[in-house]
Amino acid sequence: MFFILFLFIIAVVAALTCIRIVPQAQAVVIERLGKYCATWDAGVHFMVPIIDRVAKKVNLKEQVADFPPQPVITKDNVTMRIDSVVFFVITEPRLYAYGVENPVAAIENLTATTLRNIIGSMDLDTTLTSRETINTEMRSQLDVATDPWGIKVNRVELKNILPPDAIREAMEKQMKAEREKREVITLAQGKKESAILTAQGNKEAAILNAEAEKQTTILHAEAEKEKRIQEAQGQAEAIRQMKEAEAEGIRMLKNAGADDAVLRLRSLETFAKVADGQSTKILIPSDLQDMSGLLLSLKETAKD
Repeated sequence: MFFILFLFIIAVVAALTCIRIVPQAQAVVIERLGKYCATWDAGVHFMVPIIDRVAKKVNLKEQVADFPPQPVITKDNVTMRIDSVVFFVITEPRLYAYGVENPVAAIENLTATTLRNIIGSMDLDTTLTSRETINTEMRSQLDVATDPWGIKVNRVELKNILPPDAIREAMEKQMKAEREKREVITLAQGKKESAILTAQGNKEAAILNAEAEKQTTILHAEAEKEKRIQEAQGQAEAIRQMKEAEAEGIRMLKNAGADDAVLRLRSLETFAKVADGQSTKILIPSDLQDMSGLLLSLKETAKD
């Protein structure tokens, strides 16, 4: 009875050891009798004891390989150090298990050689300003090279580009000179724009003053013109009224039946008013002489 129980326990333990649970985002490469048998994905699997064995456990998550700085030489013979980061994912666990002995080391060496080839075709200035181009070219070449290993390179990034100290000092001096140059240019442009704005302001002020003076002159001229028109109209109205009065007087004389003697008498009265002025010489028309005789006759008649 004890022996049977012992056999049952051994059978249960053996059955439990045959069960394999593969976690999510992992894969297991199985060998049977030393030869590749299958690739287990996430889930529960059963393995034959003694015959089957786990050859390799593979992580299917995206992985990051941060490599130390690599010395490279540019086209213009400048030595610099560049460190890069490679993002990759394992797509074929079988190729990854049997393709290369140490995949990460292989990727590191491949990255270094690819980086040297790319940088060797560029000069220093192009290298410093073409990170995106270098990243794209490296990703393309690494992806093709790692495909037989079951690895897909998703992205490559250059972390740092470290030129020699002498180059860095020269670049800093150049940048300082460029900043000073931009400062001088900015100040000169500011002064120029200030002078232009001041000149434009003075010009606009002069134009406004001239327009104001012109407008004032026009208003004065119009006022003077209006004044003269009013005066002329006043004089014309006075003359018109005087003429109307004279015409009214003549009309009234005619209506009263005045003869030539009366009219001459009115003329004599008018001449008398003229004589009251400051004139020293008076010209008497000939018809007034006849008028004087008429007055004498009237005077004598009045005495009789």
